[in-house]
Amino acid sequence: MAIEVTAGAVVYRHGQDGIEYLLLQSTNKGNFWGFPKGHVEEGENLVETARREIKEETSLQVEVDTSFSVYTEYDLPNGNHKQMTLYLADFDQAADLSLQAEEIQNAGWFNYQAARERLTYDNLKELLDQVNAYLEEEE
Repeated sequence: MAIEVTAGAVVYRHGQDGIEYLLLQSTNKGNFWGFPKGHVEEGENLVETARREIKEETSLQVEVDTSFSVYTEYDLPNGNHKQMTLYLADFDQAADLSLQAEEIQNAGWFNYQAARERLTYDNLKELLDQVNAYLEEEE
């Protein structure tokens, strides 16, 4: 069994109605909704991967906050095991998203409840719960 290591970030901003989270819809089978993330490339650390993947998938340049992260691991249908680390990235600029067409078909900013409903997988919902609790505590 191969281990796939991925990293990304829960990108958020402070909207008129509170915290909004950036979710991306994949072009992969299932068209699932999730966070910007991708595989660690040779010579990269997790933070570098997170920063690169966000830029590739959305064109946004963000500062990755390493003071808080969430982690999950799970088995994939192909028999591989995935380890995923997500950091935080506060995006406070007004920039348009330019999506990576070969991987991302849609994106949007959602408040916590709408983001939780939109996320496809339960493990991502649990990570969002942890992030949201942390951010609300920080406010």
